[in-house]
Amino acid sequence: MATQENCIFCKIVAGEIPATKVYEDEQAVAFRDINPQAPTHALVIPRTHVASLDDAGESDEALLGHLLRVAARVAADEGQAETGYRTVINTGAGAGQSVFHIHVHVLGGRRLAWPPG
Repeated sequence: MATQENCIFCKIVAGEIPATKVYEDEQAVAFRDINPQAPTHALVIPRTHVASLDDAGESDEALLGHLLRVAARVAADEGQAETGYRTVINTGAGAGQSVFHIHVHVLGGRRLAWPPG
């Protein structure tokens, strides 16, 4: 499993930093965001380190699809499937990515405006 020594999300995957997990399997972990922007705000991350969507390669395509399926499952488990939810992948600092380990935000539980941010 590829990891980055100072990556906070790699440390969550390794169990070195606690997180309130809402889902995990052999490829992904989902946990509550520590700075929630909506009543439901979870992050879905791969167990392997991929810095951003731009760093994902052709060999990561199945993993990227899996992350989105996990996001849908988390939304359903959190009761958001019927009312709607948003999934967001920020890529690069200019788009708001602050942790450079790809992650899918799952947001719901309130009306979400468009366009975002």
